[in-house]
Amino acid sequence: MRVVVVGATGNVGTSVVRALAADDDVTSIVGVARRLPGWRAERTEWHQADVATADLTRIFDGADAVVHLAWLFQPTRDPAITWRANVLGSMRVFRAAAEAGVPALVHASSVGAYSPGPKDRPVDESWPTHGWPGAAYGREKAYVERVLDVFEHDHPNIRVVRMRPGFIFQRAAATEQRRLFGGPLVPRRMIKAGRVPFVPDIPGLRLQVLHAEDAAQAYRLAVTRPVHGAFNLAAEPVLDPGDLAELLGTRTVRVPPKLAMAAVSAAWNLRLVPASPGLLEMALRIPLMRTDRARDVLGWMPEHSSREAMQALFEGLREGAGMDTAPLAPDGGPAGRVRELASGVGRRP
Repeated sequence: MRVVVVGATGNVGTSVVRALAADDDVTSIVGVARRLPGWRAERTEWHQADVATADLTRIFDGADAVVHLAWLFQPTRDPAITWRANVLGSMRVFRAAAEAGVPALVHASSVGAYSPGPKDRPVDESWPTHGWPGAAYGREKAYVERVLDVFEHDHPNIRVVRMRPGFIFQRAAATEQRRLFGGPLVPRRMIKAGRVPFVPDIPGLRLQVLHAEDAAQAYRLAVTRPVHGAFNLAAEPVLDPGDLAELLGTRTVRVPPKLAMAAVSAAWNLRLVPASPGLLEMALRIPLMRTDRARDVLGWMPEHSSREAMQALFEGLREGAGMDTAPLAPDGGPAGRVRELASGVGRRP
């Protein structure tokens, strides 16, 4: 089996490549990325390509499956650029897969594609996927779901799988996630136990988390097994601010949602953080997901708990961890932070 992984050098992509390389049914892997990595994996060849402009059909020719993971988070202050990369780029990936005659397409959707929903009970994959319009991420993920609806109708011979994971963490991606969401002013030493003064206890903030290695195994199963449709992915337990405070060795302080939004909006407008306030608003509104279908149909069970995945993130933040790929580059120290500030917080890296 020959598998093409689009967006193979990021948080999920590197883990998916490793999982596929360890599967004897996968004979070759093509990793596609905007910037070629120094990192290498067994049975993997690399192609440098941008989904918004490259001839993807040529790269996909002869593939048995395409895994589409590429997603641009920045520049967060110019949603037209992320729309072109994420929505129009995804459309180009799907079109190329059809033109190349690829029999299976596995797409990285997200819990962020879901419409607002309950926090007191989990929902299954039939919950509406209209996103949260206040966040570019939610709008784009939801729109691509509609594109896939049309694609499946027009190409019934192609097996389409939609993965809808919660928040995906691992040690090696911690610095990338700090750059994308926390920005250059988040100090590494502060993440050590007992140094965070408090965790804001915002009503409605409940997170479903999984480790990147477990997400990768789900993608591997989606590639190698004759399944189709959507799959929710998350580990147990659901995390709340109290769990985060315990992991960080600190306490919680009750913060009303309006006050939390005002604080994030102020930091955003002052260009202190790259993550827009719409992301917090989306996190407060997305539903909790049931993962029964992933277990019963895909045969997937996470090996790491959500607490272990979150702990891996905190360890990576403390250590400035990373890998030899452009998205996962380790913390550059003070000089690297200065470059982040100079280039503009929230701009495309």
